Amino acid sequence: MRTIGVILAGGVGARLGLNVPKQMVKIAGKTILEHTVAAFNSSPDIDELIVMITPGWSEQVATLLGSQYDKLTRILEGGSTRNETTRRVLEALGDEESKVVLHDAVRPLVDGRIIRDCVEALDTYDAVDVVIPSSDTIVTVDADEIITSIPNRALLRRGQTPQAFKATILKAAYALALDDPYFAATDDCGVILKYLPHVPIKTVLGSEQNLKVTHPVDLFIADKLFQLASSTTSQFDSVEDRNSHLAGKTIIVLGGSYGIGAEISRLASAAGANVVTHGRSTTGLHVEEPEAIARAFKETFEDFGSIDAVVLTAGVLRTGKLATTSEETIAEAVGVNFLAPIHVAKAAHPYLSKSKGHLLYFTSSSYTRGRENYSLYSSTKSAVVNLTQALSEEWSEDSIKVNVINPERTATPMRSEAFGEEAPGTLLSAEIVAESALDVLASNITGLVVDVRREQAESAGDAISQALAESQS
Repeated sequence: MRTIGVILAGGVGARLGLNVPKQMVKIAGKTILEHTVAAFNSSPDIDELIVMITPGWSEQVATLLGSQYDKLTRILEGGSTRNETTRRVLEALGDEESKVVLHDAVRPLVDGRIIRDCVEALDTYDAVDVVIPSSDTIVTVDADEIITSIPNRALLRRGQTPQAFKATILKAAYALALDDPYFAATDDCGVILKYLPHVPIKTVLGSEQNLKVTHPVDLFIADKLFQLASSTTSQFDSVEDRNSHLAGKTIIVLGGSYGIGAEISRLASAAGANVVTHGRSTTGLHVEEPEAIARAFKETFEDFGSIDAVVLTAGVLRTGKLATTSEETIAEAVGVNFLAPIHVAKAAHPYLSKSKGHLLYFTSSSYTRGRENYSLYSSTKSAVVNLTQALSEEWSEDSIKVNVINPERTATPMRSEAFGEEAPGTLLSAEIVAESALDVLASNITGLVVDVRREQAESAGDAISQALAESQS
């Protein structure tokens, strides 16, 4: 029996105050719809994918999704209500029995486990709903907003999507609903419950992260959750799997004389990549000089025939009160920490657009809040984050990935020069940060601030060391 995923993308974004459907808003470098379609397309439990879109948006969505999702077979216009949209889905399915998995497009953080649990539950049940326990106490009120009861929270669940059904069962419920002049339901399980009450609806556990983007704050939360997912999980089964995506690629590392840049160069070379490393103390390249950057890229392209990734780790840390900072120091900090990323981006674009490659920047935890005596450093690092997010959108049509690594305090010569010797065990190693950078370069994520934290490094360090030892033995 075929399993058909249906993405319900008929929202209009009224509660978000937008002039475009909310599923067309970008978070983490892609539209919400793209994230959701990608989640279903990558699921081995889904055979076919249908997108139901807001009327009038079919052409734009077809252009957006293109041909990159091999399971996507149809883009259809939905109705004016959720129930009308489902009826149109059922008409499109035909008479053959199938498993139908309906999902809100504005729940872009749905994961493969939830989809799999829904599909597997349909082997035993005819209807399935995704739910999570309620952590809040729920009350019922009367017309005057007076509490009338407090239900037992242990028996309450919050509904999410997907909702999954045998097609024949859902069709039967809607056939009965059409004869009811008072028919109204907020979801499809409600239709089953009302018109086919003898059909049990199995529940499977959802996830707190599987949130629905409804209000403005949800956009911020979803974006942060994508960042968290990128920093705590990897799409690769092993270091060898990750390295197989880097082997043969041409990677330019700017600021690779020492520290994180040097570790990225070393590990990428070990992975089989063609690595070209530049630094002031090695090749004499100054990243704040546009002509030098353009020349270096041209030479690399002539030598290898492509540039698949550009990594900029160069930076300077100058502390002190702005009022007493010299113009020379200001020019240096702005030139290296902000103008250089701009020059590198402009020079890299024509090459990365050909290779559909990756541009990777580095920021600092200080980007989130300006700090005393760090005005130049904090502000330029914040600017790099905004540059990353802007370029990820500008360059999405060229299939260029743009991300930025945000490592916790890291043991590098630059930090030692600024702060002196620090307690062992309080700093990340440059190698761990470099490993995360390679994970990003081998992935398809874009528009993200990828946090690298000491606690995750401690849990991953032993596994990484063991895998590296095995690969070199």
